[in-house]
Amino acid sequence: MAYIPRLKEEYKSRVISALTEEFGYKNVMQVPKLEKIVISKGVGAAVSDKKLIDYAVEELTKITGQKAVATISKKDVASFKLRKGMPIGAKVTLRGERMYEFLDRLVTSSLPRVRDFSGIKATGFDGRGNYNLGVLEQIIFPEIDIDKVNKISGMDITFVTSAATDKEAKSLLTELGLPFKKN
Repeated sequence: MAYIPRLKEEYKSRVISALTEEFGYKNVMQVPKLEKIVISKGVGAAVSDKKLIDYAVEELTKITGQKAVATISKKDVASFKLRKGMPIGAKVTLRGERMYEFLDRLVTSSLPRVRDFSGIKATGFDGRGNYNLGVLEQIIFPEIDIDKVNKISGMDITFVTSAATDKEAKSLLTELGLPFKKN
């Protein structure tokens, strides 16, 4: 039998029925699901030092278990000394089993390592059922060795769901284990 991530199994066994009960879906295909997780990291100082991009790609690859790619600028910005086509960040898109594995590690081991953690803000929804979360330090991930970090930097994590509304998306992410702050 093939390996199935814990959260994927939980989604199939418990989350679908819980969301169907809450929102009254007639069909299993109406139940919102997590489609992908995009982790991106902007490296503004890469304009002067090209090695910073390599460090960012390497860190994202360690954290996610999937090769990250460098993002390049789309246009010239003279005030930032930026030229079109220069690498200015890194990103990785997770789908399927790697996505569920990353979410499981994020919820169970990384977020609890944040200093003074009391939950994540519920204001990061975009109106279409997607959620954005900012992480201030990459050292909350156990895969990162704190002694080998050259600069502490943050990253953005975007959860893309098939939910039509923010309320449905919040219920889905809460059921999957994201610890939202209580109002």
